[in-house]
Order: sequence, then C-alpha cells, then structure tokens
Amino acid sequence: MSEARSTQTRSPRAETDDAATADRAATADRAETTDRTETADRAAATDADETAAVDETAARETCPECGGRTRVDSAERVCTDCGLVVEADRIDHGPEWRSFADDDTNPKRTGAPLTRSRHDRGLSTEIGRSTKVKGRKRRRLARMRTQHNRAQISTKRDRNKVYAYTEIRRLTGALGLPDSVRDTACTLFDSAQEESLLRGRSLEGFAAACLYVACRTADVARTVGEICAEAKATEDEHQAAFDAMNRELGLPIAPTGPAEYLPRFASDLDCGADVERRAGELAERAVEEGIANGRNPVGVAAACLYTAARELGAECTQQEAADAADVTPVTVRRTYVDLTDE
Repeated sequence: MSEARSTQTRSPRAETDDAATADRAATADRAETTDRTETADRAAATDADETAAVDETAARETCPECGGRTRVDSAERVCTDCGLVVEADRIDHGPEWRSFADDDTNPKRTGAPLTRSRHDRGLSTEIGRSTKVKGRKRRRLARMRTQHNRAQISTKRDRNKVYAYTEIRRLTGALGLPDSVRDTACTLFDSAQEESLLRGRSLEGFAAACLYVACRTADVARTVGEICAEAKATEDEHQAAFDAMNRELGLPIAPTGPAEYLPRFASDLDCGADVERRAGELAERAVEEGIANGRNPVGVAAACLYTAARELGAECTQQEAADAADVTPVTVRRTYVDLTDE
C-alpha cells in the first residue's frame, strides 16, 4: 500500500493577502523613517533659528566700532565704551495714544473713546463742512448732511435722549462740573427713561434733576437754585422730576450737610485755611447739637464761615457771607446767634 503524500496548495487570494501585508509593513517603515527625518529637520531648523536669534541679539548689543557693549538710553542705543549712537529713533510698537483716565484698557488706533454723554456712545460719524467746496457740490453735501443727521435719530426715544444729553452737556459746561458728573447724569437719565418716568414731564426738568443728583452723589456742592438758574427748567419742573426719580428709582442720596459747601464759599470769600478749618468744626457742632436741623445747609455754612472769621479776626461781613451763599443776612445772623449762644 503506497503512502499518500499530503499536498498543500496555496490559493491566489492568500498570496494576494501576503503581498498586501508586506506592502503595508514597507509603507509603515517608510512613514516612520520620514517622520524621524522631518522631526530631525525641524529640530535642526529650530536650533538654527535660535542660534541666529542669539547671534543677532549679540550683534545688536555689540558696538560695531569698538566691540563694546551697548545700553538702551531712552530712545537710543549707545555704546558704553566709545559713546557711539548705534540706534536712534526706534519704532514704537505700542498703542498710538494712551487713555490716562483708564489705564486698564489698551486702545490702539480706535479713534475717540466711548462716552455716555452721546446717545450712540460717540460711535457715529459726521459730515464736515469745508469752505473750499462751492456751488452744486456744496448744496449736495448740505442735503447729505441733513439726511445723515435724520438717519442717526430713528425713534422718539433717541430724539428725547439727544435733547436731554445736549442740555446736560450745556449745564455741565456752564457750571464748571467734571466729566464724571456729566456721565453719571446721562446714565441716570437712561434709567429714568427705561422706567417710563418721562411721560407728562419736562425733559429740561429731568436734565436738571439728573445733574443735581449726580452732583449730590459725587459730593460736588451745587444747590437747586444754582442749577435752575442755568437750566431751561423751572424749580417746579426740577422738583417734579426729582420726586419721580426718588420715588421710583430709590436714589442713594442723603441730606446735604453744611460742611459740603464750606470749601467753595471759603474760596469765594478768600478765607484762609485756619478760618475754613474752624468753620468745619463749627459745622460739625451745629449738626451734633441740632442747630442745623430744619435750616438751609447753605445758610448754615455761610454762618459758620462768618463766625469763624469773627473769632479769628478775619475780614468778613454778614452781607459778604450771605452773598456768597445766595441767602439773606438775616439767615446768617440767626445761625450766628445760635452758634455763639453759650
């Protein structure tokens, strides 16, 4: 009996799979070799860049004449050995201008800063005027300017805001108030408009009342009479607007004291520092003892200055003190009697 030999025949599909496996292995090897080559090239390029940067820095810090070291002095690079000016008028890559009011921001070529005293925060543009333009082109620019101004105010709320902001800016300039008070007044007007407090009331009255409240919160001594004297609103319109805001918004203001008006009145009367200091002590005593209760703090402040001037021998009459505070001499005299009554 002949022994049968087992014969194993490979199929074409198996041979194809082996060839594909061998190709994938070769491809993986080539990819790995390529990655190692690229990594080595990148490392070499990085080293070359670092070396070039170090060389450039060393060359910049070395004097080209004597080989000494250089130092930066203001906007110039000067050699410490021979005094050669290596580099001058360097390029400043910082912001084009700086806001000294807010050092946290970093404005770069952004135009004027934002402001709360404009209804559009100061972002809109204006078509200017020129004397060089004549004839038809000038009339066309005038029509364009008119249409441009109309397009900036789209609603009645914006129109009211523009009018009130203009009045607040005018009052701020007339009374010599800082810009912070102006911005606070504009913000307060926005709050009043959002609460629908303007209906049936005067815009001029709200402008004056917002500025008065801003002065009170910023500890800037301004009376209602002083603001209404420059405003277009009457004291009744001012009082109506102030009462509405105080009732609906809950204004964080307290009654004014006579000490708030002393620095301004002392400056108007040319009083010395010792007189102003003594007047401050008298104002504190008037508040503690109840002398200032129910009285105009402006008149109390004038009486304290007059009393301090009499005690220290300074020149100040009752009429002068009353004129500085815009009160009558009788008001000053009554408080003076209470302060000097032992």
